[in-house]
Amino acid sequence: MNGLDKVLIDTSVWIEFFKKREPFFETVQKLIEEDNVCCLGVIYAELLQGAKSDKELNTIKEFIHVFNFIPESTTLWETAGLLSNALIQKGKTPGLADCFIASSAISYGAALFTLDKHFATIQNSTDLSLFIP
Repeated sequence: MNGLDKVLIDTSVWIEFFKKREPFFETVQKLIEEDNVCCLGVIYAELLQGAKSDKELNTIKEFIHVFNFIPESTTLWETAGLLSNALIQKGKTPGLADCFIASSAISYGAALFTLDKHFATIQNSTDLSLFIP
């Protein structure tokens, strides 16, 4: 697991998990069982926003009781803003939310489990570790 014991699961992977698509469902299930999952407020909010049923919504609401959430701070937001600025200066156009997700994972020492290819661009300019199942 890239030497990291916590994995921040991005919205793209959670979507596959809720659709019970493999190999994501089994991989996330194992990470949950091993207590290796952490969460972030922006991912939590994205999942709540996109919930497809009351059952899914209620499952997502349990996240705050089940997973450790990465603490947010003004310093972390500053780091994300500076990362976004640096990437824009290089001609890359990551979203601020993605820079915040990446900065949060780095600061917490977590690997990011995502299906979004643009995180590879962020990884090339940072210490971001991507979780590869």
